[in-house]
Amino acid sequence: MKKVSFFTLGCRVNQYETEAMSECFLKNGYTLCDFSEICDIYVINSCTVTGTGDKKTRQAVRRAKRQNPDAITVLAGCYAQYLIKEGQTLKEADIILGTGMKGKIVEAVESFIKQKTQVVMVEDLKNHREFEETPLTTYQNKARAMLKIEDGCDRFCSYCIIPYVRGPVRSRNMEEIYSELKKLGENNFKEIVLTGIQVAAFGKDFKSDVSLIDVIELAAKQDSIKRIRLGSLEPVIITEDFLTRVKNTGKFCPSFHLSLQSGCDSVLKRMNRRYTTKEYQNAIDLIRKFFPDAGITTDIIVGFPGETDEEFEKSLTFAKTIGFSHVHVFPYSIREGTKAAAMDGQIEKSVKDIRVKRMSAIANITKQDFYNSVIGNTYPVLFEREVSPDIYEGYTPNYITVRIKSDTDISHKIVDVTLTKDIIVN
Repeated sequence: MKKVSFFTLGCRVNQYETEAMSECFLKNGYTLCDFSEICDIYVINSCTVTGTGDKKTRQAVRRAKRQNPDAITVLAGCYAQYLIKEGQTLKEADIILGTGMKGKIVEAVESFIKQKTQVVMVEDLKNHREFEETPLTTYQNKARAMLKIEDGCDRFCSYCIIPYVRGPVRSRNMEEIYSELKKLGENNFKEIVLTGIQVAAFGKDFKSDVSLIDVIELAAKQDSIKRIRLGSLEPVIITEDFLTRVKNTGKFCPSFHLSLQSGCDSVLKRMNRRYTTKEYQNAIDLIRKFFPDAGITTDIIVGFPGETDEEFEKSLTFAKTIGFSHVHVFPYSIREGTKAAAMDGQIEKSVKDIRVKRMSAIANITKQDFYNSVIGNTYPVLFEREVSPDIYEGYTPNYITVRIKSDTDISHKIVDVTLTKDIIVN
């Protein structure tokens, strides 16, 4: 029985796909191990959103080769797709597997074993219209599961390579979604996270009127599923009707990752983000009308080409005004092949570093303000793991991490907890 291990970078979609690839190996008699162990096969499921992601991916591939020079190394996912798109390769990778080929990973490994030369399985996704089914049928964790319902992106933000490496929007068939939801329920999962590259676009490639809210309502009908979360959203999906319907399910977790990227309209326009700060603010106001203590997280890019000091200050002020519960702050990273890479006014690294620190400082303040605002509130917490003897960690519906002491095992159970400062994990 050959040993295989995974190193996963990036988003929740990648995490889901790692689970699906793991299952492919298990079904074929392989044994799953930790990435730090000496294994026969190392799979690096990559991310290429930023240059940092590319660097970490290359480091992971080379680390695997150092651990066991005789092992088979598989570079899978977005960075693999990007390399081939740019006419490049990575010599340390024995197998290069694109984003649309992850379901064929065992086939790729067995092909390499036979021919002993680099295997490249990357397809052009430009006209790819079918959702690649990689459903899960076996489950390890009994608390939270991810359910991939969509792939691809059609937004073409000027800085982003993802539409080129993930292809157009492809939605999963509702019958397949229902089938996996039923299995998740049968396996006693308490919480599911509906995820996709552009999850809010679910259904737009169908001829019917089905959309993301229909999937949420379908999930809510599974009795054993108690909580439903969503992946990253765009402001356009936040409407009175959408929020009314998700609230009426009685199972929706009011934790919204609403992508911002900049709090300045002129920068948003150059980014091709297709909304204004006013529209974003309106979406936030609507969320807080329906869910007053909602957790609202976001991503913000600083140092975008041409971003002036004045534009950055506007973005900083806007972030402070919104009052996010958490912000992922990124310095702009050039992605060759995107419009932003060719823009004038590329910002010096030293300037971007300063802006990252300043935006992060504001983010820390708003996070603490959010925590302070919910102290004393009681929430049903789903405890996922025992992190040390008798200490259990879990999440509130609005995605606050808490740790409490318990003499009984509360892993995978939902327990009402009154928040105090000492149990919140920053």
